Amino acid sequence: MTNAPDRPLPDFTLRDALDATRAWDDEAIELDGDLDAGLATAPDDFESGYADDASYDEWDEADPEELTVGAKELAERHALRRVAGLRTELEDITEVEYRQLRLEKVVLVGVWTGGTVTDAENSMAELALLAETAGSEVLEAVFQRRHSPDPATYIGRGKVDAIREIVQATGADTVICDGELAPSQLRNLEDKIKVKVVDRTALILDIFAQHAKSKEGQAQVELAQLQYMKQRLRGWGGNLSRQAGGRAAGGEGIGGRGPGETKIETDRRRINTKIAKLRRELKEMRGTRDVKRQSRRRNHIPSVAIAGYTNAGKSSLLNRLTDAGVLVEDSLFATLDPTTRRTTTSDGRIYTMSDTVGFVRHLPHGLVEAFRSTLEEVADSDLLLHVVDGSHPDPEGQIAAVREVLAEIGATKVPEIIVINKADAADPLVISRLRAREPHSVVVSAKTGEGIDAALAVIESELPRPQVEFDVLLPYERGDLVNRIHQEAEIGSLEHTGDGTLVVGRANADLAGELTAYSR
Repeated sequence: MTNAPDRPLPDFTLRDALDATRAWDDEAIELDGDLDAGLATAPDDFESGYADDASYDEWDEADPEELTVGAKELAERHALRRVAGLRTELEDITEVEYRQLRLEKVVLVGVWTGGTVTDAENSMAELALLAETAGSEVLEAVFQRRHSPDPATYIGRGKVDAIREIVQATGADTVICDGELAPSQLRNLEDKIKVKVVDRTALILDIFAQHAKSKEGQAQVELAQLQYMKQRLRGWGGNLSRQAGGRAAGGEGIGGRGPGETKIETDRRRINTKIAKLRRELKEMRGTRDVKRQSRRRNHIPSVAIAGYTNAGKSSLLNRLTDAGVLVEDSLFATLDPTTRRTTTSDGRIYTMSDTVGFVRHLPHGLVEAFRSTLEEVADSDLLLHVVDGSHPDPEGQIAAVREVLAEIGATKVPEIIVINKADAADPLVISRLRAREPHSVVVSAKTGEGIDAALAVIESELPRPQVEFDVLLPYERGDLVNRIHQEAEIGSLEHTGDGTLVVGRANADLAGELTAYSR
């Protein structure tokens, strides 16, 4: 005996199923036309979670072929955003693909050893921005006054207990300290607080790892990460402390360096090998960069470097001055890879303008060493545009932090122009104070274009001038020399006569030597 029905069941269709549920909700979605053509529009009160973000609308409306390189990179970076509502623990297997989107919940901890309360608050605010840029949600921030950090736990035994209570109450899974922790401090804090502990250096390295795009930039970041990690390797139970060698090495054999070497020592040796390999690769890439730099020097092309604090508007200024189209984002360390663009002065002279990686207070020394070949663009330039965020609470502190790094890379002798950016959002009193402190400065707004013409005029006046004067009459068949004069020389006067082109001006030694034959 079977349980088959007496009459055949009707065929199932999606349309009939949807029609049967129309009465369930007064605001049910109406269907019209072919189902494959798509559903009807949503109710009028529906609003996207990204409705207030104008940048998404711009990406949707713009033609992909018309977007600049920077706009494409920004769209790619925001194509997969992190959200706060998803948990680490899996309650459903369908959550697997979303785990990478979860925002880490962090508590910030700082030690205030000097300066004013405002300085400490600004430092914690910057740490919060760094944490959010790395992809986390800041739940709480705590800092204390101490003569010096505690050598064992950075913040002292009593404060460790308080932080543990805060972590348990808020459900945080990470603690970020505003300083570089010693390996012992890191280990002691994790053992006592029972969650992951990260210092400021590791946080900045994580941001760099997310934003590095070029092969050289990725290699530089990896080198800095390995140098940081080498001193902080930590065993888990007895797994990384077992001695191994020969057959006991589990197949390591030759290369295990014999009995007595622990697993953690093997890991450290492999890190050293990888560091040596990365340094060789970076040395080769540095050679390519040096060849390009020597070519510009050989052709006597002046170079202008844009440097400054992170998120001060360096990329925006480069776009405004040269139409470079590089990525612009309101976040810390948005661009790491240097960008060089060729541009001309109002009288036709060619020069280059380069954007560089942004600086920050207490920039990790390992990053400065790893990015030294990139930062040498600043030290070898003919003119430095030091961009300052005029709307920042402590612009003088930004200037001091940047100059500290410039001194470390040997760029203190490069002529400097202070560019006070974000004039549209800055307090006029702050701008007046900065201009009084830095007389050799200009005020601009890369967003609105205010002051850009004045900045270009200052740049042109500060560019190195050719040294050799000339007064020549060039025949019309030597139009190539006239073109080179426009590109490389400084023209005092130019007149077309019946015998040729009469030019008076200044040129570099090589070009002046070729013009000697036509001197008057």
